[in-house]
Amino acid sequence: MNWYQESVQEVEKALSTQADRGLSPAEAQARLEKYGPNKLSESKKKPFIEKLIDQFKDPLVIILIVASIFSMFTGDMVEAIMIIAIVILNAALSIYQEGKAEDSVAALQEMSSPNAKVVREGRSMEVKSEDLVPGDVVLLETGDIVPADLRLFESSNLQIDESSFTGESVAAEKDAATSYTDEVGIGDRANYAYSSTIVTYGHGKGIVTDTGHETEIGKIASTIESFEEEATPLQRKLNVLSGQLGKLIIGVAIFVGILGFIAGNEITDIIMTAISLAVAAIPEGMTAVVTIVLSIGMNRMAERNAIVKKLLSVETLGTTTVICSDKTGTLTQNEMTVTKIFTDDEVLEVSGTGYAPEGEITREGQNLDAGEHEVLRTMVTIAASANDAEITEHEGNYDCLGDPTEGALLTMAAKAHVDIQGLADRIPRLAEIPFDSDRKMMTTFNEGFFEGKVASFTKGAPDIIIEKSNRVLLNGEVREFTPDLKEKALAMNTDFASQALRCLGYAYRTWDGLPAKEDQTSDKVEKDMVFVGLTGMIDPPRPEVKAAIAETKSAGITTIMITGDYLETAYAIGKDLGICQDRSQAMMGRELNDKTPEEVQEIVKTTRIFARVSPENKVQIVEALKANGEITAMTGDGVNDAPAIKRADIGIAMGITGTDVAKNTANVILTDDNFATIVNAVEEGRTIYSNIKKFISFLLSCNVGEVIVIAVAMIIDICLIFSKSGQQFPTPLSPIMLLWLNLVTDSLPALALGMEPGEPDIMNVPPRDPKEAIIDAKMKRSIIVQAVAIAVATLTSFAIGYYYFGQGLTGAEKLAEGRTMCFSTLILAELFRAMAARSDTYTMSQIGWFSNKSMNYAILIGVALLLIVLYIPQLRDLFDVSFMTLKEWVPTLILSIIPFAATEVYEGMSRQ
Repeated sequence: MNWYQESVQEVEKALSTQADRGLSPAEAQARLEKYGPNKLSESKKKPFIEKLIDQFKDPLVIILIVASIFSMFTGDMVEAIMIIAIVILNAALSIYQEGKAEDSVAALQEMSSPNAKVVREGRSMEVKSEDLVPGDVVLLETGDIVPADLRLFESSNLQIDESSFTGESVAAEKDAATSYTDEVGIGDRANYAYSSTIVTYGHGKGIVTDTGHETEIGKIASTIESFEEEATPLQRKLNVLSGQLGKLIIGVAIFVGILGFIAGNEITDIIMTAISLAVAAIPEGMTAVVTIVLSIGMNRMAERNAIVKKLLSVETLGTTTVICSDKTGTLTQNEMTVTKIFTDDEVLEVSGTGYAPEGEITREGQNLDAGEHEVLRTMVTIAASANDAEITEHEGNYDCLGDPTEGALLTMAAKAHVDIQGLADRIPRLAEIPFDSDRKMMTTFNEGFFEGKVASFTKGAPDIIIEKSNRVLLNGEVREFTPDLKEKALAMNTDFASQALRCLGYAYRTWDGLPAKEDQTSDKVEKDMVFVGLTGMIDPPRPEVKAAIAETKSAGITTIMITGDYLETAYAIGKDLGICQDRSQAMMGRELNDKTPEEVQEIVKTTRIFARVSPENKVQIVEALKANGEITAMTGDGVNDAPAIKRADIGIAMGITGTDVAKNTANVILTDDNFATIVNAVEEGRTIYSNIKKFISFLLSCNVGEVIVIAVAMIIDICLIFSKSGQQFPTPLSPIMLLWLNLVTDSLPALALGMEPGEPDIMNVPPRDPKEAIIDAKMKRSIIVQAVAIAVATLTSFAIGYYYFGQGLTGAEKLAEGRTMCFSTLILAELFRAMAARSDTYTMSQIGWFSNKSMNYAILIGVALLLIVLYIPQLRDLFDVSFMTLKEWVPTLILSIIPFAATEVYEGMSRQ
């Protein structure tokens, strides 16, 4: 039911209530049981057990668990324990990091439930807002949060900040007497008030029409809940990679098992060989390293004022191709600021933004002081006196209590060096004619400004102020306000308005004394006034946003403004920020209402400004962009932004001004409400993805090399068996060696690769194709080259150790000799390979051999771990390796450099 289209009497009848008496307590209680509490149900958090199960759905993790079970049955408990340990560690890391993010979000959302003033059985009382029911009569005063959706039946100069719904930075004027027959948009319903909006001026009364999930904010919350959680691009790619590796591993294991069966090997040996292959093929450390690197990125982003609620969302930011941004509070400051003044027949510029009294009023570059400019002093005094707002300051932060427009006027006066704090004492207010939406003016009576006189200071709509004035203040003198001068003032008003500035006019009259009470009326006072000037104000862009948008352009990312504000204002801000170039790129949201999804898909390809949009329009735009293959980030702070934030690939909410609904819905929360932080986060996301590709390439080249070693060794062994030469070529690496390599030695360099600084040009290249696989053609070639080089070096090392240094030894000692050299060569080769994997664009000399300290430490630790295994007797026995001599180290070191040399040669050729 469209309550705003109903008369007050129809609303009373439909809800069985009376505007003057309200409901009885008994009826209110009965309705509370019927309709439920007036609050939104909190989104259910995923239970711990469900989070835990999610960590074990990866095909590679499943294969590892199966391998560990086989190891237990074959008596190799050490291998089984190591496998299970790494799986549990990875799960714990993921759950811990996401839990930390949830705690951060909860800290941002701590708010007490407000009370509401109601009339029940004719008596005013306060009740908890959650106890309101349809039919309740609510009283509204300045500063109140509207507790439910209300059909207003009484209003006095009532203004409500609806920016969280409409995106308008200026409070909406309400008039309970307004009636509607046709359907109008949310931002244009003057006789209606919405739950969670804020009364900034005046007072009023209304009948509760909807509570809880039936309110506009509740409907939006329900829409959000209907959207299913989607996998992130990285999640999808890692799932595909895991599936492919899983199939490959199973296929290779079956193939090797068949070979072992043909060769007549024992079933136990076949199982152990299959386990060795599974352990060799699966990059056990990959999932853990991905988790740790994303966690590090999460912490880095938190340091740069972006709280990321889910690990995988960190990387999604790096894939972003389009940023859809709300205007008010995101691109702009959500603080009205006077930027232009027309007074004394000239235009003055006002610098500074927000409510801080920091800035200057200038004429052709020269600073002006109200003390030296009589007309300017008069105008700013009128603006600051006919004013009910207050500017507060706390620890250097300035805020406005009251109407944002009036707050901007106080700040303007302070920039003109007027002491606004002592103004009420110097020029006390004697009486006033309050503002109302019919006459669009406000007048106060003050004494002390004109010696021996009482002044009536009037501010209001410029055209009305100009019409009601017959004189003008010029050069310190009061002159006739001629038609030419009026025409010039009106033209200036039009010029300011064309720049999307909100304009106000100022005038005054003087009186010998305060007029009698019966003469303090608009008809008698607000006429024959002296016109003093105009101001133009706007909610200005944040100073850092322009540069941030320019950076997104150079990064190949498109910025689209989606706002509930008016088209002229949105277009002016958008053009100033560089979001759009001409008017053809801006349109009204209602123009999308009758469009098909396919038509909207075409529109979003060229349109950069969408104004006066509804929450449904925002979702339309986001879905159209996603249908076009764009990875879309949606930023905002209001309730009206929440559905689109939820629907986007990456939802971003403002932490300071953002509503709870927006913050609950988002993947990322900006604690400084700064659009520029998004650009920092995108850069961080790109760096993380680049590093993930680097260490995946490193891990897979090492693991594929290990698989080749095991498979080739087995094929050689089978060939020797069939040749009946009496020779054999045992498996060069045992499962525990491979686990040690993959979980300990490889993981540290992989982690160091994940911490590699971003390459200098990372924000100067277009976003990668969202459909591009993690392992692209270039990476495949690199992996094959490295894997073959590692396999050749390792097999050669094993053959030298087994056949040359193992001469004259027993079978077990001979095998230990070969495996020791093979194990040592493989570890060193992979450590050197990690160094070469740091960049596929720049040479080692260009990026610096020691510029990644984490990598230097990882290599040193890797070498130390190798030496510990080789030279501590207990570990040597556990790994079945022998004591390495200097003679054995020489070929080992030479062979281990082969993969590094192959990397440099291959990448050097590919760079040309």
